Parts: sequence; structure tokens; C-alpha cells
Amino acid sequence: MASSSERVAILGATGQLGQDLVKAAGRLGIEAVPLGHERVEITDAASVKAALEAVRPTVVVNSAAFHQVDRCEEDPAAAFAANATGALNVARASKALGARVVYVSTDYVFDGTRKPRAGRTTPDSAWSETDLPAPLNVYGASKLAGEHATRLANPDHVVARVSSLFGVSGARGKGGNFVETILRKAREGGPLKVVNDQWMTPTYTWDAAEAILRLARADATGVVHVTNPEAATWHALASAAVELCGLAVPVEPVPATAYPSHVQRPANSALATDRLAKVLGEPLRPWRAALGAYLREKGHL
Repeated sequence: MASSSERVAILGATGQLGQDLVKAAGRLGIEAVPLGHERVEITDAASVKAALEAVRPTVVVNSAAFHQVDRCEEDPAAAFAANATGALNVARASKALGARVVYVSTDYVFDGTRKPRAGRTTPDSAWSETDLPAPLNVYGASKLAGEHATRLANPDHVVARVSSLFGVSGARGKGGNFVETILRKAREGGPLKVVNDQWMTPTYTWDAAEAILRLARADATGVVHVTNPEAATWHALASAAVELCGLAVPVEPVPATAYPSHVQRPANSALATDRLAKVLGEPLRPWRAALGAYLREKGHL
């Protein structure tokens, strides 16, 4: 059980992951203080300092981010202000209060050059915490800068890299999440054409939220990959969602080149989760099981 003095400030508390962080804290017996954008501006050091001093947390989870990849490419200054300078402000303010800080980062810090084998990503082609990041786009570069800023400003830190999130509340600014978009299009009759040559690790925000808070309680520091195990393509995730919901709509696999973009995305950003399993004593459930739980929670099943 948590001690009575355990208090976690959650920045980005109105986001898809942030809302589940608040709920998961309650389930774990942790006092959570939600800090949305209306209460703190992370790009403003004075705002961050004032907000955290008022709360006096023992742990700060920074899930606030500018995560719209296309917009980050168009406005790199805003991306770095939120994801890098904001991370520095939060880590410095946390350090001044003697609080541990958790920075939520992304699989997009990797360039995706590792190739899957035999039609799927195997453990030796997933990225580990010791692999060298090399982001392909502004979003990934800004989040990597935030990782470095957090590490430099507060030695008592965890960088929690997540991947391809889907959660009940949906992503702010994105109109929901990938799974909801696929199901909506499937119920409209399709057609569904989904990329099958980009690999990632689908992650249910509820599972990620609980794991992040457990990491905050653990002795581990540094980078930890926080995803549901097993890699998938976007096509595999879409197909599983459609099948589980009993929708008789075909999902056609197409290459990423079918959807031209000015933003480069990694072909394989699947994250290995061996360290997470070691720190927590067990892995998270596989993404297919997590997807089923999500669909039930959302009322699709």
C-alpha cells in the first residue's frame, strides 16, 4: 500500500494517457493531483515552479506533450518548447522539491532500420533501452531532447517510452485513436486499407498508466520501455479490432507509400520490454489481450 505522504502530480492529466494515470493512481492507493494545461504551462518555468510548489508532490509524472507528428514537423519551435524545454522545466522544478520525475517519451526516438524476420518482429529486431536513438522526424527529435533534459536536470528520474497508444478517453487533438477510427470506418462499410509494413508495439493506456506508476515506486532509474508485449503492424492491429467486434469487413494490407507524407516514420519502432518485466516482476499482458479489454471497456463488445 502507498504511504499517506505519497502524492503524484500528473502533468498532461487531461490527455489520453493522463486520464488513465489519474484513475490508476486511485486504484493503487496513490493521491493524484491532476495538472492539465489550464493549471500549468510547461513551457513557462515560473508556471511549472508555482504549480508544483503548491502541490508539493513526491513524484511528478510528465505526460504533457505536443504529439501531433505532422504539426510538429510544421512547427518545430513549438514541438521543442513543449517536449524539450517543458521537460527541462518540469525536471528542474521536481528536483528542487526533492521529487522523483517520470518523463513519458516515445518509440519514435528510433529510426526503424531493423528489419522484421519471417513476417513479424522478433525480439532481436525490437529496440532495447540500450540501443542508440536516431529519430527521423521533429517529434522524435524533440522527445529525445526531452529525455536528455530530464536526465540532466534530475538524477532521480525514469524515462518511460510508450508506443502506439489507444485509450478510452481518446487522444486530444487527434479525434480519438487509431482503433476507434478503424471501427468507425468498418461500421460505415469500408473500404479499409491499412499499412502493413510499419511495425510497432500497440499499447493500452490503462496498462501503461499502471506500469508507469509502479515504476515511479520502484528503485529503477533511466529508460524503461512501457508497452504491451509483442509487435504488430497497423494492419494486424486493425484486423484484430475488426475481428473481435465481429465486423465482416475486409482489411486490405497496403504499403506505407500508399499514404504519402512529408513526415518520415520508422518502419520498425517495436520496443523490447525485458527491462520492464524485470523491474515489475512480470510483463504486461500481450497487446491482443489488452485490445480485448479496451474494446469491452469502451462498450464495443
